[in-house]
Amino acid sequence: MIFVKPSRIKQVMVRNAVAIPIMMSALHRQRFHVALGFVLLSAVNLGGCGFHLEGAGTLPAATTTTYLDAANPHTEFYSSLREALTARGTRVMESRQDAGAVLSILEDISGQRMLSVSARNIPREYEVFYSITFSLESEGEKLIPAESLVATRSYTYDETLVLGKSAEEAVLRQSLAQDLVRRVLRRIEADRGPVAAVQ
Repeated sequence: MIFVKPSRIKQVMVRNAVAIPIMMSALHRQRFHVALGFVLLSAVNLGGCGFHLEGAGTLPAATTTTYLDAANPHTEFYSSLREALTARGTRVMESRQDAGAVLSILEDISGQRMLSVSARNIPREYEVFYSITFSLESEGEKLIPAESLVATRSYTYDETLVLGKSAEEAVLRQSLAQDLVRRVLRRIEADRGPVAAVQ
C-alpha cells in the first residue's frame, strides 16, 4: 500500500482545480470556433442556392444563351457564376455553337498568404485572395476584352484552432468568389457593344 502525504494530495487537487477549467475552456473555445466555421460555411452555401443579386440590372440580349468556357468547371467562382447567370434568366449552354455569347474564364486562382507573425515567429494574420480573368464575345466580336479582377479578405490566425482556421478560410474563399461574380455581372451589364480591334 502506498501512502501519500495530505499536503501532497492538497497540492495535486489545487493544480487540477486550476488546470481542468483552463483545459475545458480551451476545448470549448475550439469546439465553438469549429462549429461557427461550419455554420458560416453552411450559410454561404445556402446563400449560393438561388443566387440573387440585389438591384441587378439587365444583361445584354446576346447573353440570353451563354457558353462558359473554363479550364476548371469545379471552382467556387465557376459554380457561383453559373448559378448567378441561371438566376438572371440566362441559359447556360453545353455547346459553344448553341450559344449567343461565350464567357471565357481565362484565369481562376485562389489561395492565401501570410501577412504578419508574432514575436515567436508564429503566423498571426493571413490574407485569402481570389483572382480571375475573363472575357466576353458574341458572334466573333469581343464585347469585353480580357479583364482581371482580384478580391481579398484577411483573418487572424489562432494556432490552437487549426480546424476552425480551415473552415474560416473556406468560408472566405466562397465569399470572395461570389463577390467576383457580382463584379463580373455588373461589368457585363455595363457593356455597350463590340470593342474595336486595336490596329
